[in-house]
Amino acid sequence: MDIVNGQARLGAGMKNLFHRFVLALFLVELIRGALLVVLLPSYGSSRLGFSLSVIGMAVSLQYLIDSLLKGFVGYLLDKLPPRMVLNVGFLMSLLGIGLLMTAPGVWAFLAGACLIGAGFSPLWLICLGQIEEENRAAQMGKLYIYWLAGLGLGPVLIGYVMDIGYGTAFAVIFCICIAGWALVGTAAIEINAAAQDKAPLRQQLTGLWRKMRTGGFLLPGMLLQTLAGGMLVPVISSFAVDHLAFSHTQFSILLMTGGASVIVLLIPLGRVYDKLGGKWFLSGSFGAFALALYGLTQVKTFLAAELVALGLGIAYAALLPAWNSLLAGYVPENSKGMGWGIFSSVEGLGIVFGPLLGSWLAGGGHLTLPFVVSAFLFAVIGLIYAFSPSRLFRCAAVRTLTGNGS
Repeated sequence: MDIVNGQARLGAGMKNLFHRFVLALFLVELIRGALLVVLLPSYGSSRLGFSLSVIGMAVSLQYLIDSLLKGFVGYLLDKLPPRMVLNVGFLMSLLGIGLLMTAPGVWAFLAGACLIGAGFSPLWLICLGQIEEENRAAQMGKLYIYWLAGLGLGPVLIGYVMDIGYGTAFAVIFCICIAGWALVGTAAIEINAAAQDKAPLRQQLTGLWRKMRTGGFLLPGMLLQTLAGGMLVPVISSFAVDHLAFSHTQFSILLMTGGASVIVLLIPLGRVYDKLGGKWFLSGSFGAFALALYGLTQVKTFLAAELVALGLGIAYAALLPAWNSLLAGYVPENSKGMGWGIFSSVEGLGIVFGPLLGSWLAGGGHLTLPFVVSAFLFAVIGLIYAFSPSRLFRCAAVRTLTGNGS
């Protein structure tokens, strides 16, 4: 009986720890959304006098550093106490926010953005390391709900605060960062609970290479998915306002419709995938998203656009937990931090190059072209996984049930 009670308390403790980390992730993404979307462009141009190209470079560097460092940060999480890596990261982020606020020149401004990107990297990987194998798709859904909510609420919150003054806005950012740090900075973090003896780097790399060869079919989805999504970032606002002739208010309503449907359905559809699994759920989700994305180029009325936005949200809510659950099946158990870090770095390449490709395709007023190409890429991904051997999906499912990551 004591053993049973002890296991129950341990399970409850793990769940509470997961909730603490996803709440901290919400705060961090709230900061990221507030800084990169609203505060950084406004403060950098009007107060510091930097050009839009410098501000754009700072935003890109933040995401680039975050993506490129994830593999190295994952290795550090496997080799060093995760709490130490996390605390150093939060300290770097606070220094980065301070540099952005007081930047005496362009290089200090860019350095501040880099520090924020590097400092926030460990938290995402640690959150992934807290996922329970038996219901990982549902928990991945919850993780993404907090992530999306933070990114969405950050710009709205900081917009109101900026009416008071930039100093107040940065003070709020500082306080939110400190609150997130306090929430998880003293937590007893376990990422590699199944492997107490840390494998040497050469052994970890060998294991990762074996897994990547087995899961090589994941690469098209990892690269093309973020590339296709990144293509839409610089053109989606112009597409809605200039091509569809919607007002900015109508555009905001469309974003809220799609975002709300994702947030509401992520966990339920994640649970559906946990029960059904299989390649057809995943490939069907990619296909549905491609179809809805292409449908957006054919709408003529706001009501039709709302229905398409709802369809995009439903498809994405099915796609996101299913895709990340499949990825998790190919992360070696004895090097989760490094494995997730490398996967995140590969996916990050699409985020870096996607906006450049989307801007180039939209040149000359061809605002629908990035959406058509993006829909085509999502359809290609769906076809790739539809024709992939079912055993590759069963392999990931078996790892979920057995917890064997070697």
